[in-house]
Amino acid sequence: MKPKKEGRKPTSPKSKHLLQQLARTPEKLFSSAFRNQYGALCFRYRGGDGEIDILVITSRDSGRWIVPKGWPMKGKQPHEAAAIEAWEEAGVRGKVRKVPVGRYTYLKELEDGKFVPCVVDLFQIEMKEVRADFKERGQRLLDWVSPDEAARRVREIELKSLLVNFKPQGK
Repeated sequence: MKPKKEGRKPTSPKSKHLLQQLARTPEKLFSSAFRNQYGALCFRYRGGDGEIDILVITSRDSGRWIVPKGWPMKGKQPHEAAAIEAWEEAGVRGKVRKVPVGRYTYLKELEDGKFVPCVVDLFQIEMKEVRADFKERGQRLLDWVSPDEAARRVREIELKSLLVNFKPQGK
């Protein structure tokens, strides 16, 4: 019997399947350009000490922890699209910064089962209002957690780094 490796999580069947699929056909991964998305790094101040909480939500399909994000919107600037995603996916409105605080990459599974590489520009939103009556209510879980906990929950390595190192910009 092999000894158990400490500190390693078991790979989910779906991610194991994805990795096997990509290993067999790596040319599919980069056969097209990266697609752009815009995401919202929503935060709130915990108290007078300057500590913050970050919003994480679950995806509708797999239930994994993510931040609100979506595709570009016709007639909207990237920071406006990020703010709309925060509202539709989590009921959060606030002060959005027009300059991204970072970007990360991930593989997006499309409805046809294909995967496309995406680059997500992340815009900070300081929460001013949270409403219970938002478009995707009941389709996602929401949680306000410390930056360390937010980083622990998400899967994307670059996003983990952005969350754990996040310091609100501007006032």
